[in-house]
Amino acid sequence: MTDQLECAREQLLLLSQQLCALGLNRGTSGNASIRVANAQGQAGLLITPSGMAVEHMRAADMVWMDFSGHAQGELAPSSEWRFHVDILHAKPAVNVVIHTHSMFATTLSTLRRDIPAFHYMIAVAGGDSIKCADYALFGSQQLSDNALLALTHRTACLLANHGMIAVGATAEKALSVTLEVETLCEQYLRALQVGEPYILTQQEMLEVQEKFKGYGTWVNNP
Repeated sequence: MTDQLECAREQLLLLSQQLCALGLNRGTSGNASIRVANAQGQAGLLITPSGMAVEHMRAADMVWMDFSGHAQGELAPSSEWRFHVDILHAKPAVNVVIHTHSMFATTLSTLRRDIPAFHYMIAVAGGDSIKCADYALFGSQQLSDNALLALTHRTACLLANHGMIAVGATAEKALSVTLEVETLCEQYLRALQVGEPYILTQQEMLEVQEKFKGYGTWVNNP
């Protein structure tokens, strides 16, 4: 169990560094978590610490929590620990949760509107739209409840006036979804500057989702 926990610490640190290197998070914004048992075999997760810039993080700084919200260690967990705990508890197929304040997802979230099927790649989030969760104070239980609702049968959502959440069975899959959603947000915002884009029909999106089954890194069980 100890080796598995230490490996997860390194993996979470690497993921956090990748999010910054890709411009998806900056400074102390955003957070991430990975499902892993502690050294005693108790179910839980590792989450990035509160208020610490990624360039200062070490693997040992990752905070372990159980699914009751109790943290172990000297550092405080991210202020958004509630939705990390709730998502991983509610979705057994999900092992990684990523939260970003990326430029285009955050900008679009201020419009408080779902992203419709203007492009077939919307299907990477698990449905025919990307939902925008209702606004609630950061770190609150209400925000977690709103996020879980927006993530129903989906692997990504926007958080109104806040940012984005993406989930996956692995760090690679969660990161792939995060990158694709950020790209889709940029494309949708650019399209809106010209006019209202044509939206694919429900049947067209069902055909896309069927074609995506078994297709590379997009395969996720939300």
